[in-house]
Amino acid sequence: MTELTEADNVPAQPAPEWPQAVGQDIPDPGVAQAVDSLQEIPRLPTAGHEDLYNRLHDDLLAALNTDPTDSAPAANAPAGGSA
Repeated sequence: MTELTEADNVPAQPAPEWPQAVGQDIPDPGVAQAVDSLQEIPRLPTAGHEDLYNRLHDDLLAALNTDPTDSAPAANAPAGGSA
């Protein structure tokens, strides 16, 4: 029968390469700052991931509930440019 678990003397595996969020074009500064916090994951122990994800959720929710001040064309503006 094939053993499903590894032996205790298996050398540690190298850490995976984490994708970097750097360089993403995120126009909303609140969202960009929240997503930037994901760069902490590789340095955190697994036990700290839940706190980071909860903080990310709260930060993204706050950004979603923020009234944008730098809006592009107003929602009620006519599409043709003339009223």
